[in-house]
Amino acid sequence: MLATQTALKPLRIGDITIDTPLALAPMAGHTNYALRRLCREFGGCGLVCTELISSNIVQNSRKRALQRFDWRSDERPVAAQLFGVEPRIVAEAARVVVDHGADIVDINMGCWVPKIAKKGGGAALLRDVQAATAVVETVVKAVDVPVTVKVRSGFEDGIVTAVPFAAAAESVGAQAVAVHARFAGQGHGGDADWEIIAAVKDAVRDMPIIGNGDVRSGEDARRMLDCTGCDGVMIGRAALGRPWLFRHIAHCLETGVAPPEPSRSERARIALRHAQLTLASAHLPEHVAVREMRGQISKYELDAPGSRRVRNRLVRIVSYAELESILLDLAAEA
Repeated sequence: MLATQTALKPLRIGDITIDTPLALAPMAGHTNYALRRLCREFGGCGLVCTELISSNIVQNSRKRALQRFDWRSDERPVAAQLFGVEPRIVAEAARVVVDHGADIVDINMGCWVPKIAKKGGGAALLRDVQAATAVVETVVKAVDVPVTVKVRSGFEDGIVTAVPFAAAAESVGAQAVAVHARFAGQGHGGDADWEIIAAVKDAVRDMPIIGNGDVRSGEDARRMLDCTGCDGVMIGRAALGRPWLFRHIAHCLETGVAPPEPSRSERARIALRHAQLTLASAHLPEHVAVREMRGQISKYELDAPGSRRVRNRLVRIVSYAELESILLDLAAEA
């Protein structure tokens, strides 16, 4: 067992200092500007990352790509995550996102969904460590900002490629690797195997390793840091509907005390802020933005124990006015 880390320590990625070692994981359909901004407003979140962006779209349809470039100066430092297979195409996309202000380029080698993996992207890149490393090396040579990689334990169940890949990525200039300690075939099922994070940390020389998987509280974050020796903690699904989670984890790491969760009325007010940010920043017609909000706002656990009435209403909303009415009623409760 490693010595317990009782205080937050800044994380250094290349020449960028991250104030806290806590990062919001990139999640398709969720980590848009609105959620990233909320996590920043609550505090404790050191690094945020965009949803994954197709390198092919950046190259072939710049107008479509620009719609995904939603980062702003008030959330810096921010990483833009790219996925792709061909080193040259990913490198060109990296140049574009850096030209548009991304502080870090993150390469996705963790996405397991079939539409990405069947084309050889995401976690499927880990089937060939040499080919995956070539992507990293080409991107590192193409941009003058830190390049990081998000990986799974491996693509095929039981075959751990994260360890040799991390060592190889460091040798060609990667500045950090985040390890989701599940195999691609697990999706989000089963328990994350933190021993793999520890093995990756042992395999690299100086590069920061960020652990990901099954961190839902400050105590979980403390155990991951202690058990694996990782340099930072990345939180994904546990932050959905809980943008205050990073502040709570930071407080727990500093004091050993877990703050109380917001009340239902407080959660409703936060959800309303989330919806307002989404509508103001998404650059989408209201009906399209509202469809996106259904899955986001329904994560706030606004029902009374044992009920699903509010959630069932939220997943069927068709207008912002309808959403606002539901949330204002809940926010007004004592």
